[in-house]
Amino acid sequence: MKLSDLAKETGGTLVGGDAEIKSLCTDSRVAGEGDLFFCYRGTSVDSHAFAPDAQARGAAAVVCERETELGIPQLVVKDGRDAMAKIAAAFFGHPEKKLHLIGITGTNGKTTTAHMLYFILRAAGRRAGLIGTLGARYKDVVLPPALTTPDPVSLFSLLADMAAAGTQYVVMEVSAHALALKKTGPILFDLAIFTNLTQDHLDFFGDMKSYGEAKKLLFTKARCREAILSSDDDFSRELSKEVPVTTYGLESPADCFAIVESEMLKGFRLLLNLEDELVETQLPLTGRHNIYNALAAATAARKLGASPEAIAEGLAKTVVEGRLERVGSHAGGEIFVDFAHTPDGLEKSLEALRPHCQRRLILLFGCGGNRDRGKRPKMGRIAAEHADFCVITSDNPRYEDPAAIMAEIALGFDGVSDEYVEIEEREEATKYAIGMLEKGDVLLIAGKGGEHEQEIMGIKYSYNDRDIVRSVLEKL
Repeated sequence: MKLSDLAKETGGTLVGGDAEIKSLCTDSRVAGEGDLFFCYRGTSVDSHAFAPDAQARGAAAVVCERETELGIPQLVVKDGRDAMAKIAAAFFGHPEKKLHLIGITGTNGKTTTAHMLYFILRAAGRRAGLIGTLGARYKDVVLPPALTTPDPVSLFSLLADMAAAGTQYVVMEVSAHALALKKTGPILFDLAIFTNLTQDHLDFFGDMKSYGEAKKLLFTKARCREAILSSDDDFSRELSKEVPVTTYGLESPADCFAIVESEMLKGFRLLLNLEDELVETQLPLTGRHNIYNALAAATAARKLGASPEAIAEGLAKTVVEGRLERVGSHAGGEIFVDFAHTPDGLEKSLEALRPHCQRRLILLFGCGGNRDRGKRPKMGRIAAEHADFCVITSDNPRYEDPAAIMAEIALGFDGVSDEYVEIEEREEATKYAIGMLEKGDVLLIAGKGGEHEQEIMGIKYSYNDRDIVRSVLEKL
């Protein structure tokens, strides 16, 4: 494809002639012959500095925010990130125009809601795809996780593959980072779903106002045709004054709501009222927050034409790895793994399990390094208030000292509880927590959920909480 054709998508200026573009590249270390290399001012690095390396490796041209002294054609644009998304969409044949796209954003619940809607669409006979924190899937293809929302080159390449495979509907998690960094580019979502807004990612956004403003970007005429919002979340009232809205909720008046017919440790029996269409279903996930996720997914599915029968079947078959998932038992105690990594998420997961404890609620968790430090003592306080005993351990310390992270978590226990222990090595902490179990206890292992790696000093080691639990139980 000609650079001049791609330039039409951006309004940029061509300098140094035209070029034939064979592929797109965002990493100069893997640039090759015929590549178009993207330069932009990043949050910590300016990739214009790597453009000479990309040229030396054979790049045919660059997209840049300022003219460089390179000897290859340049497309000079105002915003490199915006240009990258638009160019990626065009280079891969605008797959976003060939698919029905549903975007889901919110601090917690994106992954579970996305999986629920995916299972419902499958039950409705639709050819559905899924992109999110746990990876991507469509037809018979399953791809490992990378980012919640892939970078534009990966995203539009994936969407093109999905369209070529006959996929009709794609359910996508859309993170606040993706919105702020313009990853979804020209995508106009058929539906945009909002779950909730609670503290997270303040290391990137700085404050809750900026974090919320990023979420708002999905609910404009330029980004979605219709919105699905929670009537019980205060921030929803600030969203989507530009597009039609359908609401779901349990407390405030809503277009779609649920009646809990029965509740067990393994899930709920629910009667959903979807704008006066009744759906009775079994939800195989515990926790009140999962009722909200189910309502969001069911509301969206109904808007997409799924039958009540398909909605009931899809919800009943939903499986989400590492989302308040029961993974075993020991000595009469039950063991759950969950992704809860925010104050709100941890509190909701503990509250979900408390009614099912005949004895003690034991918690194992840590906090990620090089991320929002402000939530560490808050999560410690929630652990102290809601768990009977806590094992504080390492999560993904990245480039921070795990002991220092644990100490910041422990600050939340001051004056509340001394029922905790600090064990840095996560596998050893898991063995300790499981060894504590007695009949009637419930153990929640939180923070990593379905993740398959632990990042320490820039190295990603194979690690999965579910696998570790099963290994410990086998040895016991």
